[in-house]
Amino acid sequence: MSNHRYHQGGNYMHPRISSYPHHFSYVSSCVKYMIFLLNFLFWLFGGLLLGIGVYAFMDKLKDGYSWLRLDTVYDVIFNISLVMIIAGVIVFTVSFAGCLGALRENTWLLKLYSMCLLLFFILEMSLAIICFVFPQYMNSFLEYQFTDKIIHSYRDDSDLQNFIDFAQKEFKCCGLSNAGYQDWSKNEYFNCSSPSVEKCGVPYSCCINATDISSGLVNIMCGYGVQANSVAAASKRIWTSGCIEIVRVWVERNLYVIAGVALGIALLQLFVIYLAKTLEGQIDLQKSRWS
Repeated sequence: MSNHRYHQGGNYMHPRISSYPHHFSYVSSCVKYMIFLLNFLFWLFGGLLLGIGVYAFMDKLKDGYSWLRLDTVYDVIFNISLVMIIAGVIVFTVSFAGCLGALRENTWLLKLYSMCLLLFFILEMSLAIICFVFPQYMNSFLEYQFTDKIIHSYRDDSDLQNFIDFAQKEFKCCGLSNAGYQDWSKNEYFNCSSPSVEKCGVPYSCCINATDISSGLVNIMCGYGVQANSVAAASKRIWTSGCIEIVRVWVERNLYVIAGVALGIALLQLFVIYLAKTLEGQIDLQKSRWS
C-alpha cells in the first residue's frame, strides 16, 4: 500500500509536510527563558552595583571631593566608587543584551552577548594562569606598581581608606610590601618628619587590639609612634607583615577552594555561551523555515 495520502477530491499531500503542525517552532522555550532568567538576575545585580557606585560617588562630592582626578589608570583603579560604576554599567549592559536578545529572539543581540561573555572568559583565564603559574612575578608586580600609590592615596579618598582599613583588619596585616608597617613612612601624614600628630604612626586598622573591650570604642591612636620601634617591639602592638604576602599565603592555603569556585564560574560562563549559541542556531532554523 502506498504511503502517499489523498484528501477528498484526489488532492495529493506529502507525508512529511503533514507531520509538522502550523504552530511548530525550532526555538526551545526552555533555552529561551533560561537565558532570560539568568540574565535578568545579573541585570538586577548590575543595576544594584551601578546604584551603589553612583550613591558613593555623589556622597564623596558632598563631603568636599569636588574634583575627579583621572591622570593615570591607577586613579581609576583606586577610585572604588568609579570602579563600581564601570563594573555596574558593563554587567547591566551585557545582561540587558542577553535578556532582550532571548526574549525578542534577536540573533544580533545574542551574538553580541555571547562574544562579550567569551571575551570575559578569556580575560579571566589569562589572569588566573598568570596568578597560578607566576605567583612570585605577581607579588613583585603588585608591590612595585601599587604600594607607593595606595599608601600615598590613603587619606585622599575615603572609599579607598575604608577598603585598606577593612583589608588590614581582616587579613591582620599592615602596609603592602615586604617592608610591612614601615610602608606607612611613605605617607605624608605618617612620615616621621611630618608635623602631624600621627607622625611615625600607622592606621588604627594595623593594631592588634584597636577596640577597647570595656567601652567597645575604637582607639584610633593605638598605632601612634610604632615606626620608631623595632619589629619585635612593634609586633606587640600591631601586625607587622605586609598584606600582599599575607594574602598570597592565604590563597595558597585555600587554593583548592578558590580553584573550585573559579572553575565553577568558568563552567557557568561556558554553559551560558552554549545556551546563547544554541538559541541563536534555533532562531536561524526557524527563520529558514519561514523563508
